[in-house]
Amino acid sequence: CSPEPRFLPSQGKGLFATRSIRKGETVFVERPVVASQFLWNALYNYRACDHCLRALETAEENAQRLLGKSSLVLPHPEQCSIRKDLHQQCPRCQVTYCSAECRQAALEQYHQVLCLGPSRDDPTHPLNKLQEAWRNMHYPPETSSIMLMARMVATVKQAKDKDWWIRAFSQFCSKTANEEEEIAHKLLGDKFKGQLELLRLLFTEALYDEHLSRWFTPEGFRSLFALVGTNGQGIGTSSLSQWVHACDALDLPMLQREELDAFIDQLYKDIEKESGEFLNCEGSGLYVLQSCCNHSCIPNAETSFPDNNFLLHLTALEDIEAGEEICISYLDCCQRERSRHSRNKILRENYLFTCSCPKCLAQADDPDATSDEEEEGEGETDDAELEDEMTDV
Repeated sequence: CSPEPRFLPSQGKGLFATRSIRKGETVFVERPVVASQFLWNALYNYRACDHCLRALETAEENAQRLLGKSSLVLPHPEQCSIRKDLHQQCPRCQVTYCSAECRQAALEQYHQVLCLGPSRDDPTHPLNKLQEAWRNMHYPPETSSIMLMARMVATVKQAKDKDWWIRAFSQFCSKTANEEEEIAHKLLGDKFKGQLELLRLLFTEALYDEHLSRWFTPEGFRSLFALVGTNGQGIGTSSLSQWVHACDALDLPMLQREELDAFIDQLYKDIEKESGEFLNCEGSGLYVLQSCCNHSCIPNAETSFPDNNFLLHLTALEDIEAGEEICISYLDCCQRERSRHSRNKILRENYLFTCSCPKCLAQADDPDATSDEEEEGEGETDDAELEDEMTDV
C-alpha cells in the first residue's frame, strides 16, 4: 500500500495516499538511490559512514568535539547506539564505513570508480581537484555536493545494466534551460557561469564516460546540477541526538529525570555557543518517492532520519484520506509563520515556484509587503534555514 506518484499538469508530479493514513503513522521508509556527505562537513571532522551517513563517533565523542571539551563525560553511556567494533575501512583508500554491509554496498554500486587508493591525499588527483574546487565555490551552510553527482556517474559506470540506472536518474524532475540556469546561479552565486564551466571541465577530467556523454556537455551538466539542486533531500545524522532520544525514553525516578533533563538542556546551550547550528553529520540524497512530494505551507507529512543513517522516514502530521495528496514543507517552522509574500519569496528563490496551497490561497488578498520585523530578517533567509528542516534527525 505504498503511496502512488501521479503526474500533475502544473507541478509535474505529486504523491497520493492509496489508503487512509492516521496522524503519527509512518507513511513509508525509503532508501536513497544515491547519497553523499557534504564536503565541508566531512572536512570539519563530522565523521559519518561513507555510504549510509551513519554517525561514527560515540555520543560522548560527538558532544566533546562540538563543545571543544575533551573532559566531558555523558551519563548513561549504555544508551549510545554506536558500535565501533563493526566499523570497517576500505583497504585501499581508508574511507570508513559503519559496517561490512555498507562497505560492500558502496563497492558494488560506485566505490570501485571513486576509490582514490594511495592518491587519497594527492592534491593533483582529478577527483581531489574537483572536490577542492567545489569547496572553494560552495561554502557552509552547504545545500549540495558535487560528489552526489560523481556517485551518480560512478553508479552508471559500474552498472551492468547502465540503461536501467540512466532511467532511474531521469525520473527525477528536471527543469527547462532557463530554470536550470537559475538553480545553478543559486548554488554557485554571481560568478556561476565561469564556475560552472570550471566544474564541468574538472568533472569531465575525473569521470568522463561515453555512455553518459550528454551529462558532460554544458547543457547536460547544467541539467544534472538542476536535478540535484531541486531533488536533493538534506540528510542529518547525530549519535548525540540518538543518545538524547534514548535517554528521554528511560524510566527514571522523578529527581533523576529532572537532573538528566537539566544536564541535556545545558549541554545543548553550551554546544550552541561553541558550534552554532552545525550539530549534525550532513549530506544529501536522491529519493524516488520523497522527490514526488510537493510543498505545502500547511504540510500533512514530514521527513526525518530516526535510524541515524540515510533511511528517510515520512510521517503523517495529520490524518490523510485515501486519494489525498501527501505534502511536505520545504520551509522550516519559523518561515512557515511568515507572511504569504515572504514565504513565496523564499520558495521562488530556492525552488522556482509560487505556492498555491490552501494557506496561500486564503491569504491571497493580503498586502504584498513584508512587515518591518520580517524585513530585518529578510537577508537571513538563506539555505541554512532551509536545510534545518530538511536535516532534522
